[in-house]
Amino acid sequence: MKQTSKEQMIEGALALLAKNGLQATSFSEVLALTKAPRGSIYHHFPGGKEELVAAALSLSEQKTLESIKGLSGDTPEKITEGFLGLWRYLLTTSNFTAGCSAVAVTVATDSPMLLERTTSIFRSWQQQLSKQFVEAGLAKKEALDFATVLIASSEGAVVMARAEKSMEPFERVAEMLVSQSKMLKKG
Repeated sequence: MKQTSKEQMIEGALALLAKNGLQATSFSEVLALTKAPRGSIYHHFPGGKEELVAAALSLSEQKTLESIKGLSGDTPEKITEGFLGLWRYLLTTSNFTAGCSAVAVTVATDSPMLLERTTSIFRSWQQQLSKQFVEAGLAKKEALDFATVLIASSEGAVVMARAEKSMEPFERVAEMLVSQSKMLKKG
């Protein structure tokens, strides 16, 4: 199915956020990347850049939640390895040029609406991972605590890997997280 120009612009904005951050994700850059007609930008996003970025963040949330839900694993270790694999894939396929669009927006925006949006994203990821950890046998509190540590640690590891253009820092963090996941107690 062919994407609409609005869908193309949202996908383009998401890619630019992940690679270049919030400041470099302008309407001009989105139009150049997607080849969407200039007139469509204000037609689809009358609220301006903030509306486009919010739509891109929603797409990121949806895609990541689908990926998290698709992680197979009957143990916390397998779920952890699967989640880390999502980030490992992003880093290697982008040659260390892409990271988390939600982090990119969180650290660069002064918009309360966009900060609320990124807060919601991180919470939804925590809740989904926590749910899967509970299904793998963890107590609710331990599941939520570890989901939070997993997200925060992997986000930091992605930033470090991008900075160094090396998987080394990511793999050190991943090894510690997998090791920690093996020690979690069943609920």
